[in-house]
Amino acid sequence: MSTFRSTPKGGVTDAMARTAAATTAAQAKTKIKDDDPFQEGDAIVYAAHGVGRVDRIGVDEIAGTKLEVIQISFPGNQMTLRIPLTKARKAGLRKIVSREIVDKAMAIIKGKPHVSKGMWARRAVAYQEKINSGDLVQIAEVLRDLRRNVDSLDGSFSERKLFEAAQERFVAEVAVLENKDPTEVLTSLTEVMKAA
Repeated sequence: MSTFRSTPKGGVTDAMARTAAATTAAQAKTKIKDDDPFQEGDAIVYAAHGVGRVDRIGVDEIAGTKLEVIQISFPGNQMTLRIPLTKARKAGLRKIVSREIVDKAMAIIKGKPHVSKGMWARRAVAYQEKINSGDLVQIAEVLRDLRRNVDSLDGSFSERKLFEAAQERFVAEVAVLENKDPTEVLTSLTEVMKAA
């Protein structure tokens, strides 16, 4: 006779957690060689949270299963995150971009803003998705399109907040790449946007 335990809507049972951990562990055994592995101490970008640093890569026991995890800290928002190493790339974890990508992003920022006549609510969602993508080129598009309203009275509060979020992500990554203070990068970026 088997017993059935119901869980609250959206809840996770111990069995579900063990199954998920076992699946991830099985994937780890058959993992594909990564040409660009993460190392402890690396500065990385996690799409949903921005720039962080790899604190530790090691084995943790989760729901009775041993998994290799990567632990990342985000000093900007005092958060620590642990992700199974096999799922790191799918979760949006990547190394800091190259100088070539930064140059491409800067060229986009210098370009003419794309003006959309659509509803602001839809545009705001699209801008937020670009910011959360973690893709520096898409973040540059948000900066280009919203910069016109930042220094004027035309922009709304939500436009300013989206612009600031994109700017913060952009500056944080470029500062790590160029090994500069973020305020110095912000000053340079502001001058570029004003000249555009």
